[in-house]
This record gives sequence, structure tokens and C-alpha cells, in this order.
Amino acid sequence: MQRKAKSIKTRKSVAKRFKITGTGKIMRNRPGKRHLLASKNAKRRRKLGSPALVDKTDYARVMENLPFSH
Repeated sequence: MQRKAKSIKTRKSVAKRFKITGTGKIMRNRPGKRHLLASKNAKRRRKLGSPALVDKTDYARVMENLPFSH
């Protein structure tokens, strides 16, 4: 009896948090924009709204959870 190959699945929680750009970089949202916003100044709140790049040390960890994105 043959064993069936295990199907590769995308981690849906990771797929919702990260986006792959056209050049292959990974974009993420910045933490800290959910609550306690009154104590943060306007410049800081604006910066928190813009996406950021995932660091190269975390790149492989994110990509192994997104097998069909690259």
C-alpha cells in the first residue's frame, strides 16, 4: 500500500498578515494602532498606518508558511 503525499497548505493566519510585493519583498502592518491612541501624537499615528518591510531574518519563516506566493 502506497502512502499519499502530504498536501502543502497555506497558513491562512500568515496570509492575512503579510503581502508579497511584485519584487518579492514581504510587507507587514505596524503594531500599536489598535488602542491607546490618545496618548500617541499625530505624527506617530500616521507612521503606524503605513506598512513596513519584514526584516531579512524573518523572511524565510514567513515564506515557508506561504508556499504558493512565490
